[in-house]
Amino acid sequence: MTFVRRTTSVLAAGIVIGVVAGAALGVVWWRLAPRVSVVVRPDAVFPANYQPDGYIGADVAYAALACIAGVAVTIGLVNIRREHLLSSLWSAILSGAIGSALMWLVGSRLGSVDIAGLSATIDDKVVVDAPLSLTMPAILLVWPATAALVVTVVAFADWWAELRRVQRAR
Repeated sequence: MTFVRRTTSVLAAGIVIGVVAGAALGVVWWRLAPRVSVVVRPDAVFPANYQPDGYIGADVAYAALACIAGVAVTIGLVNIRREHLLSSLWSAILSGAIGSALMWLVGSRLGSVDIAGLSATIDDKVVVDAPLSLTMPAILLVWPATAALVVTVVAFADWWAELRRVQRAR
């Protein structure tokens, strides 16, 4: 019974931490990521100039924040339940999936502009900052993948320490 209670407690902690960290990091990503300027005309929307660094910068900022969150949150979850790493792994991956999705949702919704509505209401061209977006959707997997990697490293370190202890005992 205590095993189930401890496992569900680490899963619940992972969900709560994923929600809180994801929402907070979404705001941080929104503030850090560079914006791309677009020209809005009544008949078309196009980038103001060639600026791939804006799109890449937003993706890199997201990936860096997700990687840092994956390491920090997973270390905290492993410390909660070190003796049973499988529950920590599931909790960290679930936390990463929830946190990553919320980070994207919050960051992309803050400061978003209704480009179609703006295009329908103007007579001349206007230059605005485009809504924040991810051009590489696989970046959403950085947080869960980092979490899995951290748990793998911890499991390997535990196995290595146990192997060394057994070899010394011989």
